[in-house]
Amino acid sequence: MTADTTLLVIAKEPRPGRVKTRLTPPFTPVEAAALAEAALADTLAAVAATPARRRVLVLDGAPGPWLPPGFDVVPQCAGGLDERLAEAFGGCAGPALLIGMDTPQVTPDLLDVDLRDHDACFGPAEDGGFWALGLARPEPALLRGVPMSTPVTGAVQRERLLAAGL
Repeated sequence: MTADTTLLVIAKEPRPGRVKTRLTPPFTPVEAAALAEAALADTLAAVAATPARRRVLVLDGAPGPWLPPGFDVVPQCAGGLDERLAEAFGGCAGPALLIGMDTPQVTPDLLDVDLRDHDACFGPAEDGGFWALGLARPEPALLRGVPMSTPVTGAVQRERLLAAGL
């Protein structure tokens, strides 16, 4: 049950030229930003509809009209994605589940994870990364140094969890 859990969404402000740049071309930067905003809005709506102790948007940029009420907004720290994810977990007291802004397929049922019964949960992605990571006891060191945005990101992260006995 996520009612005791902090739900984290890590995101970039959906501004042209800053998001979905791999989609340009065939899309223009404005169209790519519109796609990113739609995905982010869907993701945030699912998180808003999920019972949680706290909802946090870990944001690179400024919040916009796509942000529903009920979220704390914290800025992303400097550094690579591994550092930013580690810092997001480091700001949590108690169980936390993190997803990215590109998860419009997520539903409250998928987010309803009981981290009282599990040390960790892991959602692998088809591209070799991961779309969700939950930790009963947030430990930033589990993320630092994991190579991000590679075909082995998910495998390395999962191995870190297993090596920690989770």
